[in-house]
Amino acid sequence: ENEMKHPTLRRTFITAVAALAVGAVTGFAQAQTVTMHAATQFNDDHDYNRTLKRFGELVTKYYGKPVEVVIHGNSELGVERDYAKFMNQGISVDVSILAGSNMSNFTKAAPLLDVPFVFRDRAHWNAVIAKNGMKPLFDIIEQQSGMEVIGICGGSTRHLIANKPMRNMKELAGYKIRVIGAPIQGKIFSAFGAKPSVIAYNEVYNAIQSGVIEGLENEAPAVLNSKFYEVAPEISLTTHAVVTRLLVVSGKSMKKYPADLQAAIRKAGAEAGAFNREIQAREDQGAMDKMVAEKKARTHVFTERDKLLSISKPIVAEFAKEAGVDRILADMQALK
Repeated sequence: ENEMKHPTLRRTFITAVAALAVGAVTGFAQAQTVTMHAATQFNDDHDYNRTLKRFGELVTKYYGKPVEVVIHGNSELGVERDYAKFMNQGISVDVSILAGSNMSNFTKAAPLLDVPFVFRDRAHWNAVIAKNGMKPLFDIIEQQSGMEVIGICGGSTRHLIANKPMRNMKELAGYKIRVIGAPIQGKIFSAFGAKPSVIAYNEVYNAIQSGVIEGLENEAPAVLNSKFYEVAPEISLTTHAVVTRLLVVSGKSMKKYPADLQAAIRKAGAEAGAFNREIQAREDQGAMDKMVAEKKARTHVFTERDKLLSISKPIVAEFAKEAGVDRILADMQALK
């Protein structure tokens, strides 16, 4: 009977030791996995979410160890201003894609990137990126906000979307336009002769429909996705802004990471930004072509765009001076 029991006991002991060994290895592997929390206001199909997913893949690739980027989409963690606050404090959110204006509580420099006619056109914007012309601005943003810029996203171009054609300054006069809440936006569009109003984005469609406003300024994919063409089918091609969004990581989060992970995050961020720019450039034109082909919208050349540029120049310069980045703006605008 004892001879029968001993092999069983030995097998039980070996199995237990093996289980402990596997558990130890698993625990070690889990300890090596880094988790980063990303946040967006959008769903999985949005270019922000796709970019953050790509960022996670690239960080793991360059770090050589597992890095899990958990994407909290659909405003699960609030809106962009909340993400900026969280990253400034080093809580809840480690990485996100933000508009400069949504960082304005912490930095006066970042909102410059949202101002009309900072960039003459997409070719100028691409030249500034290629020559690293935004780097001095990013250094100031990091100092003021505690968020490090690791990638440049964007590339869509913004135009005037309205329920009437606008092809010149005369037709633009009196245009009741929705603008975002930054005072500089209202100041510039007022100088153009329009009548700007600050209206929540989710109320814009009804506001156009009811006649409170006649339209807004936006890029083609947003017009298509939000169906603004149903109430404002006339698109005036002003190209008054090139969308610039910043892929940022919390400075306090970065300090917690080892040097090799920090390097991987920076390299992955730069590539993820380029990935996003390719998406936006392609989908921006695709959305415009789709609306025109399906006769949902009509485009109009704005014949006096040079006047818009001339009017905006001193206003943009004054804004940059107040933010302490006038020299940086001048250097960026001098690039070709």
